[in-house]
Amino acid sequence: MLSLFHGDLFPSSFRFFDDFLTRDLFQWPLRSFVLTRGTMPEVNIQETHDSYVVEMAAPGLRKDDFEVELRDNVLTIRSRFQQEQELAEGERYVLREFGYQPFERSFTLNKDVVDQEHVQAAYEDGILRLTIPKREEVKSLPPRKIAVS
Repeated sequence: MLSLFHGDLFPSSFRFFDDFLTRDLFQWPLRSFVLTRGTMPEVNIQETHDSYVVEMAAPGLRKDDFEVELRDNVLTIRSRFQQEQELAEGERYVLREFGYQPFERSFTLNKDVVDQEHVQAAYEDGILRLTIPKREEVKSLPPRKIAVS
């Protein structure tokens, strides 16, 4: 079975290559604390017959806050969100837990598997969804019934 990510030899598993800091962050014991402070959105990756779908949870952002780039088989998703600090006169926060910080996440794509020319991105209901189509020659055939004689 071929995979979205270059060098992946294990069916049904995905390998992604984030920057050095991110890999160390995921090994860190306080991972859940750091991630809930808004520093690195989590990702789901689903394989369908025709494509791979990358979903990134990023509530509170707008579609204009994202920059998605594909260069030399590396898909990079970054945010440019800057948190506004303006409050009307007489207003103040009693508690402020929302934390929006710029982030960057990169994935190495297998150029022999995906059609890099037709990658699509959409942002809806707090989810950034990228659809990465498979090349025609690597799409698996749908299952068919075989008669037993």
